[in-house]
Amino acid sequence: MTNWVGRTAAEIAAAVREKEVTPRQVVAEHLERIARLDGRIGAFRKVRAEAALAEADQVGARADLGELPLAGVPLAVKDNLAVRGEAHRDGSAATPDTPADADHVTVARLRAAGAVVVGLTNVPELCVFGTTEGAHGITRNPWDTSRSAGGSSGGSAAAVAAGLVPIAVGNDGMGSLRIPAANCGLVTVKPGFGVVPAGIGDGDWFGMSENGPLATTVEDARLMLSVLAEREFTAAGEHPPLRIAVSRRSPLVGVTVSRPYTNAVAEAAGVLAGAGHQVRRAEPPYPASIGVTALRHWTAGTAVDAADLDPALLARRTRVHAAVGRRFLPGVRVSDARDRLRARLTPFFAEYDVLLTPALARRSPAAAPWHERGWFRNVLAGSYYSPLTPAWNLTGWPAMSVPFGTLPSGAPGAVQLVGRPGSEAVLLDVARQLETRRPWRRTAPLD
Repeated sequence: MTNWVGRTAAEIAAAVREKEVTPRQVVAEHLERIARLDGRIGAFRKVRAEAALAEADQVGARADLGELPLAGVPLAVKDNLAVRGEAHRDGSAATPDTPADADHVTVARLRAAGAVVVGLTNVPELCVFGTTEGAHGITRNPWDTSRSAGGSSGGSAAAVAAGLVPIAVGNDGMGSLRIPAANCGLVTVKPGFGVVPAGIGDGDWFGMSENGPLATTVEDARLMLSVLAEREFTAAGEHPPLRIAVSRRSPLVGVTVSRPYTNAVAEAAGVLAGAGHQVRRAEPPYPASIGVTALRHWTAGTAVDAADLDPALLARRTRVHAAVGRRFLPGVRVSDARDRLRARLTPFFAEYDVLLTPALARRSPAAAPWHERGWFRNVLAGSYYSPLTPAWNLTGWPAMSVPFGTLPSGAPGAVQLVGRPGSEAVLLDVARQLETRRPWRRTAPLD
């Protein structure tokens, strides 16, 4: 019997459309793997075993089965997006345990395309931090279970990297897709502003948060992004040479990038130069104030999200984060800091089509109860290992994390690709060139 665990979403959907396999069989095999392995990983807060099988049967009976781009594909959903009939707890004991009346628009689009929701994945409380742990447990990196999967889409990334599902949906407000994707050896796209509907919390962290895919291949990421955005991101045939800038330094003063990640960038640059692109070292003109700007917006976004929650039920690090944000909130609401950042960086992206950087500065922190530790220690840990993602939430421009290289531990390395507004298809094409020339192992060796 063919085993459908470990197949890509594109392969599964094609087989279901051709009736080589039923959605129930595909979903059942993935549910069995979840039951067997997720105790070691902690990817899921809620597994919808019976509901997912019933949903799979409904997909199999659809008259348009042969046209569904994600026919029968098991899907994990980050637990800050509504799934009809399920509570979305946002990683917190302070949120209501009330079933949602309707799907979030991204979930609705994925279901309409034939995907089957098998469960909701773990997040840090209110999706604030770059590691995933809290009221619903600790989520570990399937490649190295002593380390965090990252955050805040850590459960979704861990589920895909462990082969529990072929794809998952998450979101990114300061790197929350790219950080766990980089830790877990996955492909992700943080789309530019307005490409995919947001609707994440109250105000989307001032428009910085975007929904996007987590996948093991560029093809699956492209397919899923097309469904989420309701438009095609078609792969180019022969791509003209691109002007690619390579930067290996951190935007944050005093934070350095470790050698495995700088090496990955250097090697990726060589691969892209070999593919015919014009590749050169060039440093984006990050302002010295970028760290303060990021902190102000990050904490203020949490202050908005926590406003109607009982502070006694929030973890201490979350309470402090929201309290800091309340002090910044009036200024952030009228600030033009993000406009000034875009104006500063726009000339750079007029000169270059794509920016290549490390995805992270170093591997993720240890898998531990970070929610029980102090706020400042959490902020330092996140800033120390992930200084390269927030700038592109502040600008609202598209960015990807792509697996590349291997860390000394044996876990995957990663690089980040950034482009000007509207360049998602270009970034996907560059990622595909990296994938073709330096294929990566798609799932962690857990069996």
